[in-house]
Amino acid sequence: MKLKIKTGDTVRIVAGDHKGTEGKVMSVDREKNKAIVEGANLVSKHQKPSAQNPQGGIVKKEAPIHISNLALIDAKTGETTRVGYEERDGKKVRFSKKSNEVI
Repeated sequence: MKLKIKTGDTVRIVAGDHKGTEGKVMSVDREKNKAIVEGANLVSKHQKPSAQNPQGGIVKKEAPIHISNLALIDAKTGETTRVGYEERDGKKVRFSKKSNEVI
């Protein structure tokens, strides 16, 4: 399956507990079709004391979200948009279906 969301894109969560939250995509797992969005879908993880974290305790961490629950935000309009592909100047590029501009 072709993923239309890439690392660094700004997205909005359109379904689930964190619906409406916006953030930047930190990483994408192509095999599981999931992405980690900065500041969204925070979960509490119990951390065992270690050399880096001698105190241990509970740490808030972003969990992966399925790609189908994310929508790309158009930089020009600030609204969610679908993504299209076409060839411009001999290169295959992604473009916003709403504003027809290259992403």
